[in-house]
Amino acid sequence: MKQLILASQSPRRRELLALAGYTFTVMPSGDAEDCTETDPAALVQALAERKARDVLPAAPEDSLVIGADTVVALDDVILGKPRDAEDAAAMLRALSGRTHQVYTGVCVIGKDGAADVFTECTDVTFQTLSEEEIAAYVASGEPMDKAGAYGIQGPFCRHVESIRGDYCNVVGLPVAHLYRVLRARLAQDTGERS
Repeated sequence: MKQLILASQSPRRRELLALAGYTFTVMPSGDAEDCTETDPAALVQALAERKARDVLPAAPEDSLVIGADTVVALDDVILGKPRDAEDAAAMLRALSGRTHQVYTGVCVIGKDGAADVFTECTDVTFQTLSEEEIAAYVASGEPMDKAGAYGIQGPFCRHVESIRGDYCNVVGLPVAHLYRVLRARLAQDTGERS
């Protein structure tokens, strides 16, 4: 059985991978999350692969490294993590009463360099937010380390009107899609050994 390495320091990704029943080691990538790509799907794929490849040389020989990156996009404009409280409030105002997309790119790569890279996209619709609701949420500090300035798995869930697609993807890791990829990779590995 291959060892799984999660190239992410995100507590949400760690939680999701553990909830899915996987045993893994965390080896956060030191790769900077900067990229000039403007297409959300291409951006998250590129960053996920960079993170996984950054960790790969230090990973044990018999391992698969999982890199991931998530962004929120409104009208194809990428909203990353807010720079400050003012930026977080501006993002929440823009998303208020609207439907946006959450993209997560994932890269699963082995020591042989063979990589599976994919993107999952989920539509999320917010209720209309009042200025008081925005101010209170920003003051909580919760939006500051999250793409699009919100976490669907916390108190902000009360403002989410609907979701179309994978909920786990919005949290930060499309577990069902990742499961299919890992199952195929592990089956391939078993086939090679028999």
